[in-house]
Amino acid sequence: MTQQNVVVSDTKSGVSLTVFPTPAQKKPPAAPGGYISISRRRVLKNLEINGDQRINAWVESMRASSPTHLKSAPSFSQEQNSWILNHPSALDMFDQIIDASKGKQIVMFLDYDGTLSPIVEDPDRAFMSHSMRKTVKKLARCFPTAIVTGRCKDKVYNFVQLAELYYAGSHGMDIKGPTRSSKYNKDSKAEAILFQPASDFLPMIDEVYQQLVEKTKSTPGAMVENNKFCLSVHFRCVDEKKWSDLARQVKSVLKDYPKLRLTQGRKVLEIRPTIKWDKGKALEFLLESLGLANCSDVFPVYIGDDRSDEDAFKKLRDRGQGFGILVSKFPKDTSASYSLQEPNEVMSFLQRLVEWKHMSQRARSRV
Repeated sequence: MTQQNVVVSDTKSGVSLTVFPTPAQKKPPAAPGGYISISRRRVLKNLEINGDQRINAWVESMRASSPTHLKSAPSFSQEQNSWILNHPSALDMFDQIIDASKGKQIVMFLDYDGTLSPIVEDPDRAFMSHSMRKTVKKLARCFPTAIVTGRCKDKVYNFVQLAELYYAGSHGMDIKGPTRSSKYNKDSKAEAILFQPASDFLPMIDEVYQQLVEKTKSTPGAMVENNKFCLSVHFRCVDEKKWSDLARQVKSVLKDYPKLRLTQGRKVLEIRPTIKWDKGKALEFLLESLGLANCSDVFPVYIGDDRSDEDAFKKLRDRGQGFGILVSKFPKDTSASYSLQEPNEVMSFLQRLVEWKHMSQRARSRV
C-alpha cells in the first residue's frame, strides 16, 4: 500500500492539524484477529467461507443484529430494565455528565443514520430535519463537532450541509476538515485536512460494487450502496426468507477478494478494506488534528446507534476520557456508558448541551 494521503490546512488559527505518520506498505495488511471485542458483535471474518454452515451463521448473525420479532412483553421488560440500569439515559444523567466535563474541552462526535436522522427504508432519503440541522449548527459554535459515518463523505455532507463540521465518511476512511471558519478553526482556508488511508482500494471497491449490483438484482428489495471506500448491501426491504439467498450472492462475489472483510449493522452488510482503521481510529485522528490527542483536559462525547460505533465507544473507554452514548430502543451489548432512544432524544440532549454552554458563558461574563 502506498503512503497514506494527508493534506493539512493552513494553521494560522493556532489549531494544530497533525496526523499519525504511517509507513508505506507494499500490500494492505490482513484483517486483524479479534477485531471486535464485545461478545454479541459477530464479525464475518475475511471471507474464508465455504458451505452452507457458514451461510447459516451469516443469516443468524443478520437476525441477531436486525431483529424482526420482539420478545415477549415480560421478558423484554425485565431485560430492558436491567440494561437501562447499566446504560442510563443521557438526558436523565445530564447533570452528572456536565459535572464530569467541567474544566475540560468537550469534543462532539456524531453518527448520522439512526442518530441525526431516522432509519428509513430508502437510504437515499435519510434526510435530517430542519430542527436537527439547526441544533447541530449551534452545537458546532460551542464545541468542535464531527460527523463520523459509514456513508460516503460527500453524500452525508449533502444531507447535513454544514461546512463548519469535520466529516469522517466510509467508517472514518475519508476524513475532511471544516471548509468554513468557526471558533475552532479561525482564519483557516477552504483547503482543510484530508485523510484517506484506504485510497489504494478504490479500484477494487468499484469492481466489487459492480459485481454486487449485478448479483443481487434477483433479490427483491436488496440495494447496494457505494460509499467510496466501503460498500453497503442493504437488506431492510428484503423478505427475511430471502436473507440466505442474499448472503450466498454476497459470498459468491467476496470469496475472490480476501483483502476485503465483511461486517454488519442494522439491516446492512458492510464490505470494507482489511486495514486497521475504524471509527475509533478516526476519533483519535480527529482529536490529533485538533491538537487534543494528548491532553488530559479533553472530554470527547460520541453518539451512535450501530455496531461500527462500538469501535469508538471502546476507544473512549480505553482512553479513560469522555463517554459513548448508544442510540437504541432495545437492549444491546455495548461499550457505551449511556443511552438515548431515538434521534429526537439526541436532539434534546444536544440542545441541552448548547443551553448549558450559553449559560456558562453568561455566568463567566458577569464575573
